[in-house]
Amino acid sequence: MRRKEREVTDLSEIIKILDACKIVRIAMIDNGRPYLVPLNYGYRIHEGELTLTFHSANVGRKIDILTTNPHVCFEMDCDHALIEGNIACDFGFAFSSIIGTGNVTFLSQTADKREALLLLMKTQTGRDDFSFSEKHVDAVAVFQIVTRDFSAKHNDRNTQG
Repeated sequence: MRRKEREVTDLSEIIKILDACKIVRIAMIDNGRPYLVPLNYGYRIHEGELTLTFHSANVGRKIDILTTNPHVCFEMDCDHALIEGNIACDFGFAFSSIIGTGNVTFLSQTADKREALLLLMKTQTGRDDFSFSEKHVDAVAVFQIVTRDFSAKHNDRNTQG
């Protein structure tokens, strides 16, 4: 990371970013061309390993690409605010972000899919009291990225410049 003063390494601060962001963008390669999709996500972080969970329809372009090539890059950002200045070059933008790479794996066991869907709902709603019928679990594709290859960054008025 070029701007080390913006790097976030404290786990509690990384969790704040994961909780504040609601959309992650997944970049993948489709026949040699980039393809990017925004997705809601759930997460778990344990001993430096980040697990991001997702759901989608069982079929479609995204599923086809990820089945063929599971290598992805992901990005999420939040805490957006304009930092004003006296002249144009003094302006900036406040944000928090996480960027990383990993491989997508699809979950096939009902119990694993249910657990991943609960993580997603907890991240998105703050609640963990949902239940999913087997019919509903089977109706969606559930996949995850498990990685240690990610970094977090924060820019505010104190790190501008």
